[in-house]
Amino acid sequence: MSRKLIMASLTASLAGFLFGFDTVVISGANLPLKELWNTSEWFHGTFIMSMALWGTVVGAMLAGIPTDRLGRKTTLIWVGVLYFVSALGSGLALDPYWFSFFRFIGGLGVGVSSIAVPTYISEISSASNRGRLGILYQFNLVFGILIAFISNYLLQGVGGDNDWRWMLGIEALPAFIYTLMVLGVPKSPRWLITHLNDYVGAEKVLKELSSTEAEASAMLKAIEEDHRKTKDDKSSVFSAKYKRSLILAFLIAFFNQLSGINFILYYAPEILQKAGFGSSDSLLSSISIGIVNLAFTFVGMVLIDKAGRKQLMYIGSIGYITSLFMVAYGFYVESSALFKLIFILTFIASHAIGQGSVIWIFISEIFPNRVRAYGQAWGSGTHWVFAALITLFGAVLINTFAPWVAFVFFGCFMVLQLLYTHFMMPETKGKSLEDLEDLLSK
Repeated sequence: MSRKLIMASLTASLAGFLFGFDTVVISGANLPLKELWNTSEWFHGTFIMSMALWGTVVGAMLAGIPTDRLGRKTTLIWVGVLYFVSALGSGLALDPYWFSFFRFIGGLGVGVSSIAVPTYISEISSASNRGRLGILYQFNLVFGILIAFISNYLLQGVGGDNDWRWMLGIEALPAFIYTLMVLGVPKSPRWLITHLNDYVGAEKVLKELSSTEAEASAMLKAIEEDHRKTKDDKSSVFSAKYKRSLILAFLIAFFNQLSGINFILYYAPEILQKAGFGSSDSLLSSISIGIVNLAFTFVGMVLIDKAGRKQLMYIGSIGYITSLFMVAYGFYVESSALFKLIFILTFIASHAIGQGSVIWIFISEIFPNRVRAYGQAWGSGTHWVFAALITLFGAVLINTFAPWVAFVFFGCFMVLQLLYTHFMMPETKGKSLEDLEDLLSK
């Protein structure tokens, strides 16, 4: 891989760091905000905790428009701006309503980045390295989660009762740096051809990003041929010809959230307190979740272009089922806090190596060049609708039912995910985006 390709992919994927940080940083502010504003469980879950996710839903559903019309690069620049504004606004908010508004702005950034980044990276990479480069987004996402957990722990008590302001506001710094860095990445060569008919510009970018002239020429030829075949096609992403891709994207996104991953990440300190850890210990133990998440995402990065997407989903599904039912058992028989933590970490490892490594890459691969941004928006929108619903009801779920009930609920859905992986999911490793278009349209 050329140095410029790696740097462009890495820079774009840093939006994933902001995604992960923004998603999880709220966990450290959860209990302080509940005490500060003394809101009801429903208000706390609907606005304070899940408003960012509703912003993510809106951002994901609408992101296909700017990603398609303005271009992948321009959209990524605006993602950085949204994160920056959200971080400052959330940290300075004086009431729950303004707080929720700025969290919504950050959610827009998360939603848009979950479409623009995987789309961009998949379009600048080749079949042989698309998995490794695509997973950089997920790697940075979980790195952001880990740093958010560490940041929350280190900032606990800083500024007295206003430590939550520092936890949320510190994100403005990496958001500003990312915005400056992404100005230097090249535009997507596939977008240049399919939307601007700029063959000269696309060829220049491909030569910069490819390791050899032959590779650049081969990719340019494949993109040109695909564009010639489809340039007069005006059908939308919801046309019958894309039915299989739409179903595959919907189901992988649906199962991603019905694993309970966001429920555990958002409410980690509270879940760990119920597992038997003290308040300070629960924040410290949350860091172990971030470390395991990062370590096993690295394993997924190594394996995704070797073992393939489907094999990682098998591993993850089996790990999900085992760990979720064991955590449920631990809560049901009131076993030790360490027992429950071990299987919560097993769950995180299963997610990192399976769904976490696969979802964004897989959705970006199964839609054609012409409608990829809208297809990505469909899959990502599905993901975030269910993420918002899980987080919305999470505050009620964790305080109304015994904890083991939630883990059994999620475990049953993971059995269905295993069946989806075996009977429906195609293997996409080693195939060009244009070859996958032909395969899935038949």
